[in-house]
Amino acid sequence: MIRRYFLKEGNPDGLDLKVPNSLLMISDISQLFLMATDDNIVKKEDKLWAEVVLKVMHTIMHADKDLRSNYFNIVQTQIFDRFYKYVFRSDDDKLFIGVRGTEDRVPLVDFETKSKKTRESIIIKLLHKAENVAEELFDRVGVRFITHTRFDSLRLIRFLLEKNIVIPHNNKPSRAINTMINMPKFKESHQSLLKMAIRNNLSEERFLAAMERAAVEAQLEPSENERNKHTSKAYQSIQFTCRQLIEYKNPFLQEFNDLRRIAKNSNPEENELARRVLNMDISLVARDIRFFYPYEIQVVDQEAFKANSQGDASHQEYKRQQVRSAMKRVFKSIIEYKQIEI
Repeated sequence: MIRRYFLKEGNPDGLDLKVPNSLLMISDISQLFLMATDDNIVKKEDKLWAEVVLKVMHTIMHADKDLRSNYFNIVQTQIFDRFYKYVFRSDDDKLFIGVRGTEDRVPLVDFETKSKKTRESIIIKLLHKAENVAEELFDRVGVRFITHTRFDSLRLIRFLLEKNIVIPHNNKPSRAINTMINMPKFKESHQSLLKMAIRNNLSEERFLAAMERAAVEAQLEPSENERNKHTSKAYQSIQFTCRQLIEYKNPFLQEFNDLRRIAKNSNPEENELARRVLNMDISLVARDIRFFYPYEIQVVDQEAFKANSQGDASHQEYKRQQVRSAMKRVFKSIIEYKQIEI
């Protein structure tokens, strides 16, 4: 993994370094720890390389030992079902989120669910963080809504709240990001438009058109965006992290209870196997498991989605910057020791 992502032999943007032979010859993990704690100035570079390997190993351990990953398929199903319940296509094949057969709906360009992150993607994402533990990944599960207009994006969020698809009290405020609409400016326009609509008896169609113009005029400028350092300032979206209460019923218990009923009816006094089954202590076997799992919702209009898919705002560029950041963090000591310019 170190070679593939952080060194030039696997990544053109990587460091022009080679893994020392002394590291490749290690056959016991204890040798790696001894190398990382060796204060011999002659072996300084070997020590730094050993520290790099240990950093990566530590992160891999957290990624692989996340208990919740055992329930990932259940997590995906329970989270996505909250949305699938309301996403539908009309008779003329138009996509909506809403209540079928009513006007309580918002037209969509697309609705996407995030595929499961690869193991390496998770490790890279953790490596660039100071707090590189698996619990700090909030976007293993996610959905994206692409609306036709900017005002529809706001209507969609209102629908999610009204139908309790999203529970605000379970959201993580520090993860809420809006780089699409200047809400204070939009609210001012909304109040003015309401008064004008009442005064001039404006039709619903004209009022909605005016609201759409207000949403476009309230677009945030790139300099106003506050995003993580790997994301282009040109990136536009509304996104927030929610937490869903996941309920898992242990299928083993149902089958074991069926087995106990059979054992009870099979004369346990004379049947050794039945007697052992009935005497088994299952008090420590988990019954219903409940835990909160984070997931990310992203809302964009089609104009923002198109812009996000191009140039510096593209996902490919985001991933490249993320790998570069992880490389600089993991190899910081070696970069300083060898005075490498990046």
